[in-house]
Amino acid sequence: MNAGPAVSGVRLYAEDLRPGAVFDLGSAKVSKEEILGFGRRFDPLPLHTDEDAAAASRFRGLIASGFHTVAVLQRLLVDAVLSRAAVIAGREISSLRMRAPVRPGDVLRGTMEILEVRPRDDGTAVVRSRGALTNGSGTLVLELQGETLWEHRPPGGREGGVV
Repeated sequence: MNAGPAVSGVRLYAEDLRPGAVFDLGSAKVSKEEILGFGRRFDPLPLHTDEDAAAASRFRGLIASGFHTVAVLQRLLVDAVLSRAAVIAGREISSLRMRAPVRPGDVLRGTMEILEVRPRDDGTAVVRSRGALTNGSGTLVLELQGETLWEHRPPGGREGGVV
């Protein structure tokens, strides 16, 4: 996967996020070798590991495991947002939809939209978001909704920027 460089900037805290904000996560190219390697290690179905069997399938060729595709979205998300965010942990994935196959050579572009920010009494906030990947043709290949737990800015902490 060829992901772009991490976005630099101020540290993001829960209060910097607003529903409706959309982060461009950049893009990643998925190679045949990555599809085969991930498939062999984590999802050894013939669609992901055997080019001849995949060619004889309804997909007419090798496709990435859905879990590989989720991993691509996670990598883009970390590089573009979470590496500079006060995220404590993931809480849940409430919806995961694999909409179209990912094939060798596909370039996937990711986005993350903030859906809700719920402050909690313990100084944290639950952030609900929607992540999506589209291929070079603009076809939605994956979407998910989930929740992460974020820190609030410490008292006296430097102001970030609302996104």
